[in-house]
Amino acid sequence: MRRLKEVAIHRFRERASIFLTELHPARAAAERAVVLAALRKRAFDATHHCSAWREGVPISAFGADDDGEPSGTAGRPMLAVLEGAQATDLIAICIRWYGGTKLGTGGLVRAYAAGVQGALAAAEAAGAWEEVRILRAGEIRVPSAQAHLPFALLGAFPAAAALDQTFDGEEAVLRFECPPELAPALDHAWRERSRGGAIDWDSAGQEK
Repeated sequence: MRRLKEVAIHRFRERASIFLTELHPARAAAERAVVLAALRKRAFDATHHCSAWREGVPISAFGADDDGEPSGTAGRPMLAVLEGAQATDLIAICIRWYGGTKLGTGGLVRAYAAGVQGALAAAEAAGAWEEVRILRAGEIRVPSAQAHLPFALLGAFPAAAALDQTFDGEEAVLRFECPPELAPALDHAWRERSRGGAIDWDSAGQEK
């Protein structure tokens, strides 16, 4: 997943209409509102100010607005491009100045998607992204005499990393972290290796 660090802009013309797409870092609704209000004020003569946004690591909220364009032709395709780019904590605003020639629903979808794609490419070229990892923590308890077994399990999964091992009475407790998508495979492998044992997982992944 990627988080935007600075504003990225892409401008193009499509059959007499001008499209200006801007990506802005924004982690909450209040930040998105400020950005959108500023662009509406700056580009007061534009026909539409369509938008899409994603928030959170992992994603906790998202949304899109067609701002008067036919339903589903602007905000939704913009959001789909952001999803495909694994971008978060940002808002994309595509400002359109209508040039007098209708694009049709298909043309609108392509134009608004292209605007976000162009802005994403501009952000990539400027090095405006930071990678955000999501890791999930797990805990394995075994008798102290078997303290080596959880390490043997993790050794088969290079993406998993041990955090610490402690001893609680006659039990050894190993805490580790891994990408969330690895959890089912680890669960299965540990059940087989321990003959029915279970991993105690934290409720959700955390940003690292």
